[in-house]
Amino acid sequence: MSEKFDAIVVGAGPSGNAAAFTLAKAGLNVLQLERGESAGSKNVQGAILYADALERMIPDFRDSAPLERHIIEQRMWVMDDDSFIGTHYRSEGFNKEPYNRYTIIRAQFDKWFSGKVQEAGALLVCETTVTSLLRDDKNRVVGVQVDREGGTIYADVVILADGVNSLLAKKADFHPELEPKNVALAVKEIHFMPQEVLQERFNIGEEEGVVIELFGKITNGMMGTGFLYTNKESIAIGVGCMLSDFKDQQTTPYALLEQLKEHPSIKPLLAGGEMKEYTAHLIPEGGYKAIPKIYGDGWMIVGDSGMFVNAVHREGSNLAMTTGRLAAETVIEMKTAGKDMTSANLAEYRKKLDESFVIKDLKKYQEMPEIFHHNRQFFTTYPELVNRSAHNMLHVDGVDKKTKEREIFSSFKQKRSLFGLMGDAYKLWRAFR
Repeated sequence: MSEKFDAIVVGAGPSGNAAAFTLAKAGLNVLQLERGESAGSKNVQGAILYADALERMIPDFRDSAPLERHIIEQRMWVMDDDSFIGTHYRSEGFNKEPYNRYTIIRAQFDKWFSGKVQEAGALLVCETTVTSLLRDDKNRVVGVQVDREGGTIYADVVILADGVNSLLAKKADFHPELEPKNVALAVKEIHFMPQEVLQERFNIGEEEGVVIELFGKITNGMMGTGFLYTNKESIAIGVGCMLSDFKDQQTTPYALLEQLKEHPSIKPLLAGGEMKEYTAHLIPEGGYKAIPKIYGDGWMIVGDSGMFVNAVHREGSNLAMTTGRLAAETVIEMKTAGKDMTSANLAEYRKKLDESFVIKDLKKYQEMPEIFHHNRQFFTTYPELVNRSAHNMLHVDGVDKKTKEREIFSSFKQKRSLFGLMGDAYKLWRAFR
């Protein structure tokens, strides 16, 4: 490994694969390093694939990628202890090719994507941990040190795509220690069941899929959400909350997931399934204000390492792939122009991101993390009141609706003052406008 590369990409998740693929396809000499035994072995996700981000790199990906179901229906449930109130959006527009979103099994998909990276010409080396970044006498990153004999490898630029808990970035002082309030810990299970049972249960066809986003008292007042996705012959169900909340409440993600599975609205959906897989992973949810510096002399950061997750819309893989692609395109432009990989030149990467949906969306919702951190009534009081109000109005018991409306309004005032209600509504309006 004494050869010098045009670029080294650390990590073989969506962002790392996107960067390595784009670089290799342009003819650059690329080394990709992965600490797992294979691409995808250390990667966990719900998982939703957003077609647009991948299609921009591999237009015909649908012909060979291991896709589970294309999503035709999105459900959003606000839950209390034994009920939910929600919305469904189901569209035949999402049932027409080319499909917009798919459920995937990450381990299978990442292996496929890695194959495309290698076909493009990149060299992938697995079971290799990068222990540190190499620097020259001017403090520029010029390569990496790995845990192999003769493991000093040089490159013009190093792209860090090694996940939210990027030890390399912290060790190199590219960003400070992650704050627990900016990182969620999520757990997921996959429950296998016969395809015909799954399709009947969710009212979907052979290739159609449903996503259910879960919000409310299911997180016991902690800042977080749950999810349920349909795969070909399985259901993925999971829940995640902020690390700081798990610490404060002295509870575990596993206990929270078990509680969610017993909810009267969820239990029937899992009935008859066989649990085959349990995984946990960290998710960066600090938003726009938590983004660290993402480039410097000889280095760039992409994907979860750069906090590129839109928690409001539960989007991550598309941001990861887009940041990986844009970082690679920046390197390609510098190479083509004969420019060095200096911080001043790699600043073009940030400019590209600022012009993309990635930063625009994160900036739009930049106040949301703090709003939810400091207003836990959104996870306790409001879900309870909304569901109770729906129950009261739909329960026919001889009481007139006007009286019921007064009782509902009185319940809200007892839980939150009128000024509190107005203030919370204003906070959300400001955050979403």
